[in-house]
Amino acid sequence: MYRVGQKEVDAVARVLLSGELFRYHIGGECERFEKRYAKYVGAKHCRMTSSGTTALTAVLGGLGLGPGDEIIVPAQTYMATAISVLSVGAIPIIVDIDESLTLCPQSVDEAVGPQTRAVIPVHMWGLSCDMDGLMAVARKHDLLVIEDACQAVGGGYEGRKLGSIGHAGAFSFNYYKNMTAGEGGAFVTDDDEAAARAACMVDCCSFYWTGRQEDFRPFAATGSRASEIEGALMNVQLDRLPSMIRALRKQKKRILEETADTGLTPAPSRSPEWECGAQVVYTLPSEPAADAFASLTGGTVTGKTGRHVFTEWDPVLDHQGAHHPALNPYNLPQNRKCRRKYPKGMCQRSLDILSRTVMIGNHPDRKRAEVTALIKRINQAAAEVL
Repeated sequence: MYRVGQKEVDAVARVLLSGELFRYHIGGECERFEKRYAKYVGAKHCRMTSSGTTALTAVLGGLGLGPGDEIIVPAQTYMATAISVLSVGAIPIIVDIDESLTLCPQSVDEAVGPQTRAVIPVHMWGLSCDMDGLMAVARKHDLLVIEDACQAVGGGYEGRKLGSIGHAGAFSFNYYKNMTAGEGGAFVTDDDEAAARAACMVDCCSFYWTGRQEDFRPFAATGSRASEIEGALMNVQLDRLPSMIRALRKQKKRILEETADTGLTPAPSRSPEWECGAQVVYTLPSEPAADAFASLTGGTVTGKTGRHVFTEWDPVLDHQGAHHPALNPYNLPQNRKCRRKYPKGMCQRSLDILSRTVMIGNHPDRKRAEVTALIKRINQAAAEVL
């Protein structure tokens, strides 16, 4: 959580005192945020949800993905990306990342099979994927592209906001994200039918969805709506977002410039002037060097981030895809033609990259003297480990 203050307190108090906490029938905070965020991202439709996970699940279902489909996910992402695939009855196919810590387009191209219908580029740690390369692969194989921008709220790629480039995008407003309601999320898309179906996915058969089409037939789904309290928080957070992103980018630029002569290798950036700037990322020559560098700088080795690495996705690797065996995607007859095995030794390139990569978090309100001290630690650490 970056910036929260009296404006958020006042916004929540206003909603509480109004007595109108439910989002429908009032044209209130959630609806206002959705219109504003759709415009900010550059998408036609936006709907708030209870989390980034439910937002991603909603758009997968909204686009008609399900049993019989394989969906490509990167070897490094929070486990929820793969779990969302299982939630719609599809099978996640785990594919290598490259040094940018995002999906490698060539690896995606090589991984496409007869049952592959979609790919989920994850803009990990606020770093944008190679969307030109991935969209080219998607066009070649007629794949749907669903951007997981949960960790990249406010980021962009070549002038376009992340989440607006593929067929749909999902965002998280969790405590750790660039703007937050503690928990929460949203999806965006330009596809009218996908938006209607995705709204049904989060609104328990669309009973309250005032924008549904006359010819749309609701289907059984779950309830993962946002409340007016979350809407109020997010409207204030959206006001704060541009200045936070500017501060993060400025800070990252300074750190990279003032550590440029150390011999350190920054992780490749696809669109440096548009990325979030939430992390400064370096690739080290070896795992021991990365461990030492992280210890000296207070950074984190990306291979040691728990559920963000596929080797820690026990429910996926162990084929525990649902609460009931009859609903487990790995057991469904429709998925018999899908590749359901995750062999030992897979994605070694990703594991090697992750073991040698260190990320150092930024904060938009870090004082200049604190940034100076961090730069000094990075330079000293580089001198010791390189």
